[in-house]
Amino acid sequence: MRNVFDRHITCAFLYSITRYGYPPDAEHMVTYVHEMADLGFQSIELEGIGEAHLKTVYKHRKEIKQALEDRGVALPVFCTVLPGIASPQGEIAQKSLDLFKTGCELGAYFGARGVLDNGPLVPYEFPADMPIHRHYSPDVLRNVRLPQRLSWKVYWDNLLSRMDTACKFAADYGLNYYMHPCVGSLTDTTNGYLLLKEELGWENLKFNFDTSNLYYMHENLSLGLLKLGKDLDYIHISDSYGQRIEHQAAGNGTIDWDLFFGTLKQIGFSGELSIDVGGDESHVADIDGAYLQTARFLEEKIAAYEIY
Repeated sequence: MRNVFDRHITCAFLYSITRYGYPPDAEHMVTYVHEMADLGFQSIELEGIGEAHLKTVYKHRKEIKQALEDRGVALPVFCTVLPGIASPQGEIAQKSLDLFKTGCELGAYFGARGVLDNGPLVPYEFPADMPIHRHYSPDVLRNVRLPQRLSWKVYWDNLLSRMDTACKFAADYGLNYYMHPCVGSLTDTTNGYLLLKEELGWENLKFNFDTSNLYYMHENLSLGLLKLGKDLDYIHISDSYGQRIEHQAAGNGTIDWDLFFGTLKQIGFSGELSIDVGGDESHVADIDGAYLQTARFLEEKIAAYEIY
């Protein structure tokens, strides 16, 4: 008998990344839709990772949308991975903003309520030929420098202007714009996100609460949930021991999930719980088993704490 999980439980695109590498070939996006649906998920994520990958997703958008409809699968969030938006170089930032607008068009076309990207990266001088990374490790960041003539005020003002434009693009398509916390980002914790939101003032600027990344950053998860309150509607779920960047199946770590779900109940959470397990950093041997384990774990917690 095939699994059919609660519609609030989403399969994040990290499932496909873990199976096929980063980024997984955008030509096969329809296959990824079917594979996630075959596991029993009624809600999934898809991504456009950098210019070439995003444009290929756009090229195949009709087939992808048809696959979503054929399988009865919802896409609450479409991820656009465009770190150049935070570049101190105006031409790079503008090109990334143009691509972001394409990502918003895709998100709206697929029926998503939001687009998601890593929060703006600190303007380090990465080598020009360095590929896009899912996570910049502390070891990598220790060996890169800031531009010698960087003026923080000038950079910050320019960044706010670009982020304001991105929020407007998303709003024009009726979308939220989710900031994902990661090492090296200016929104690596809830405090960083709340500062950015206060500066920008856009209601559609949201935070993707990634449990493992925040746990590694020593965020008090329950306090973070309370800070965001009813504004929080999307969570990446994975476990961790907090000693390094990793995304393990729920229960394979030291996150206090009873405290976590008790706080979700307290704030009246009603959004999606997106399973974000795997990646090269996590060494998950059975990725299908890890997603099924976590989905069943979430259904038990949803029932026990009467979430939804």
